[in-house]
Amino acid sequence: MDQQTNPTEPTPAFEAVSRRGLLRAATVSAAAVGTAGLLAGPAAAAPSGQSGQSGGRRRVPVDRISIQLYTLRDQLAADLPGTLDALRRIGYRRVEHAGFVGRTAAQFRAALDAAGLRATSGHTGIPQPFDDATWQRSLQDANVVGSKKIVHPYFGRDANGQAIRDPAVYRALARDLNRAGRLAERAGLDFGYHNHQLEFVPLTDGSTGFEILTGQTDPRLVHFELDLYWTWRGAHDPVDVIRANRGRIRQVHVKDLDVEGGFADLGDGVIDFGRIFAHEREAGIEEYIVERDDAGTTPRAPADALDTARVGFDYLASLRY
Repeated sequence: MDQQTNPTEPTPAFEAVSRRGLLRAATVSAAAVGTAGLLAGPAAAAPSGQSGQSGGRRRVPVDRISIQLYTLRDQLAADLPGTLDALRRIGYRRVEHAGFVGRTAAQFRAALDAAGLRATSGHTGIPQPFDDATWQRSLQDANVVGSKKIVHPYFGRDANGQAIRDPAVYRALARDLNRAGRLAERAGLDFGYHNHQLEFVPLTDGSTGFEILTGQTDPRLVHFELDLYWTWRGAHDPVDVIRANRGRIRQVHVKDLDVEGGFADLGDGVIDFGRIFAHEREAGIEEYIVERDDAGTTPRAPADALDTARVGFDYLASLRY
């Protein structure tokens, strides 16, 4: 994950450690609520390999299917043009970037154009402490790449790596998100926030970070990119989150959960995506973004991430609900 466009963001090594840390924290959170309790709701009712295949009339529009390129980070680093071409052959027309793979924004845009792809969205962290000039540079890069949306990708740990429990920290973040969203709007971009499970950890006042972020950010300036996997790992039903935040869930990360609480290719896990997508209009969903955090890491090979991409696209394109 290349973060060269924003020096205040985590380095690739830090991101890798953060992702591993998230998995450890996720295991703890699942243990706290009980795996059976986490998966026993209606969203887990479909058998493995058939989740969400309810045979209804509605479907995911193929032109709204995207993929988060973090899924293919190692493969992209090894062969950027070849990997982008492979995604186009699978059927993708849009992607969500996570940095520019060692290129400038202009060079990355050229590689996308050559493959016939558009980076309609991108993950770029807001500077902390917030700095207008730094964020403006990120917005300029987003426009060079041709994005319509820019999304803050990660929050929730303190300097010691522990889950943030202080509500004041989330209130401060909400103020910064509003600031970032206002500048993004002026630059012609929609600004969003992507969750993990840490936003659902109870804070010292009994609230959660997610409640503070949704309650104290301006709906006109900040939307949410709901990661369906991490929402479940935070012991929350995405349908309940949608109902509480109508019109604000404009993007979803479509990521499946296996019976052990780890990652799975779409349709191989237990999440009933059709049940969630039945609320797409209520949510305001504009993009369905395939992702798997460990798609190309040991014991899997980087090239295996392309299999994940193919399975994900085919699953969403064939889903009826």
